[in-house]
Amino acid sequence: MNKSQITELRDEAKTSGGSVGRLWPVLTLPAVLLGLLALVAASIFAGTSAASQLGDPGAFVRWALPIAKALHHTAMSITIAALVFAAAILPRSTKPKRPSPGNHDTDGGKAHPAFVRAMNLAAASGMVWTLAAAAVLVLSFWDLVGKPMSLDPTYTTAMLDFVLEISVGRAWAWMIVIAAITSSLAFGVRSPAWVGAAAAFSLTGVLPMSLIGHAAGGNDHWGAVNAIGLHLVGVALWFGGIAVLAALAPLLQGKAPGRHGGTTPILAGTVLHRFSALATISIFLVAGSGVVSAMIRITSWEQLNSPYGWLVIAKAVATIGLGALGLAHRRYVIPRLEAGRFGALNAAWRVVGIEALIMAVVMSLGTVLGSTAPPTPDTPPEVPTPARLLSGYELPPELTSESWLTVWRLDWLWVAIIILLAALYVIATVKVRRRGDKWPILRLAVWMVGLAALFYITSGAPAVYGMVLFSMHMVDHMALTMVAPLFLVMGAPVTLALKALASRTDGTRGPREWILVLVHSKYSAVITHPIFAAANFAGSIIIFYNTDIFGFALRQHVGHELMNVHFLLTGYLFALSMIGTDPVPKRAPYPMRLVILLATMSFHAFYGVSLMGSTSLIQADWFGNLGRPWGAPAMEDQRLGAAAMWGIGEVPTLLLALGVMVAWSRDDARESKRSDRQADRDNDAELQAYNQMFAQLKQHDQEIERRGR
Repeated sequence: MNKSQITELRDEAKTSGGSVGRLWPVLTLPAVLLGLLALVAASIFAGTSAASQLGDPGAFVRWALPIAKALHHTAMSITIAALVFAAAILPRSTKPKRPSPGNHDTDGGKAHPAFVRAMNLAAASGMVWTLAAAAVLVLSFWDLVGKPMSLDPTYTTAMLDFVLEISVGRAWAWMIVIAAITSSLAFGVRSPAWVGAAAAFSLTGVLPMSLIGHAAGGNDHWGAVNAIGLHLVGVALWFGGIAVLAALAPLLQGKAPGRHGGTTPILAGTVLHRFSALATISIFLVAGSGVVSAMIRITSWEQLNSPYGWLVIAKAVATIGLGALGLAHRRYVIPRLEAGRFGALNAAWRVVGIEALIMAVVMSLGTVLGSTAPPTPDTPPEVPTPARLLSGYELPPELTSESWLTVWRLDWLWVAIIILLAALYVIATVKVRRRGDKWPILRLAVWMVGLAALFYITSGAPAVYGMVLFSMHMVDHMALTMVAPLFLVMGAPVTLALKALASRTDGTRGPREWILVLVHSKYSAVITHPIFAAANFAGSIIIFYNTDIFGFALRQHVGHELMNVHFLLTGYLFALSMIGTDPVPKRAPYPMRLVILLATMSFHAFYGVSLMGSTSLIQADWFGNLGRPWGAPAMEDQRLGAAAMWGIGEVPTLLLALGVMVAWSRDDARESKRSDRQADRDNDAELQAYNQMFAQLKQHDQEIERRGR
């Protein structure tokens, strides 16, 4: 390709970038106006804008509150997506360098304009997020008071009580804190690690929103909270990503000389391809969690013919339309961009513009839905049972042998995680095997067994009865710590991911690069160290059951899910340090592993026996006040749980010990074969040198003996 052709391509790049730069404002303004129009129309249709007969805060609060929420949701989504783009999609520099063993710096040249704009966008939208959260807090207070806004100082104390004592007030106060920290990080950090940390932290913003509103008050409030949380994550990444693409469009244009004399688009095809993969996961999150949320609140077909039902239908139709556009983008537009067909460039951004229009409507409908009463009341009964007061659920039926298979309460957070992990593992296995590399089907089988066990542990009888029986809670705990991780570790997911994922050469950190960063980090060196893994494994039991952390896990949904995550990771790290094949910074020698396992067995036995002999009931205000008419008394059930901890803990530990011995034997066999091959290559030079050393020592001793005579 000669200089004139390159100059022509650069001129076309400027023209393309300019055309999109002029096109996008034309599409952005209609998206804002259409979203506002949809918000007003949906509010009038659902009746949320009408004056309340019990207490009316005034027209200003009635209209300002949903607008502030829509602005808040939009700003939060853009902030999260911009940080994700900066952390995993966009290059940080104009001349990226491949990292070398002695140099981990991948930056060369100047900061890439797209990266700079993404971080600036995250900082600016983070500030809007913070201010919008503060506005929603104030407007929600006056909406609850049911009076027009006033500067009367007597309301100051009431506002403080709203923030400290009312769940809605606390949630929005936390949202302000999270948004302020996120925007500060977006302003101040630029290193890859800190940008990734800021992106991860920004996702915590979905927690306060998922815990408030009518989602937290129904018969299956934990299921509703999980569904809302998953929905918010999907919407933030999907809607926010489209908005970020809009802001970056003028910087991702143009053509450059490609291989074999062709041309390739600058960044546009790559960025759209990477976002498409993220959007695909988000679509399934949004659609699946939306169906679950609707099923919880709409329990009959007749209820679809209600304001809430029609809003759900409208949102579902719009979501399906977005999915269809995303599919067209992935199948037709992006492949043509990657093939160098530049006529697809403006078409790509036009599709993104149409997506932004529809997504603005979806965001407005979702905002109104959050304030609309569902057709199935989600208020608790007037005279709740003790179990309902404590746990939010009625007592399950008496535990029998059939109950182990028939009693379920789906934990949608873990259902989504399990489906995602299963799909990714299958996709990676197929990809590796099609490439001609070996990956044992047995590893796929044990991985699926581990996920099936995790599904049963988190959604089956152990999870349901674990809220009312200490013995079943202990079964749930030990299975989550020592059964599921055993199979998951044998699946070697990190090794498979490193085999399946392609390396990036543009200085960005994709999934493979982030996995390698985490594996080789100092944090990984600490938590995967055999001594730390064993101490964490044993110490967690003492700390958890002898402090009020156990009570926090029983009473709070966030605490319950954090408990599940902690126990699963604790067991996974312990099994990984014993029998895992995935890469870790340091592994203990086989004799030390057996010593650690022996110490673990002894600890389980000691703690189990001490708990069996205890005369005080753990979390007595919970297990002693559930009003359970069936089963053993709480104290006797606690002793049964201690026995379960002892018994369940020993069998997996013995299996781990057997696995260590098998691995030790195989390692010795491999070392023996390696030594034999080395001896064949160098005519047993190592053995000859060894024998020669002894001969020299013998000769030296004989010489000393002669001199002594």
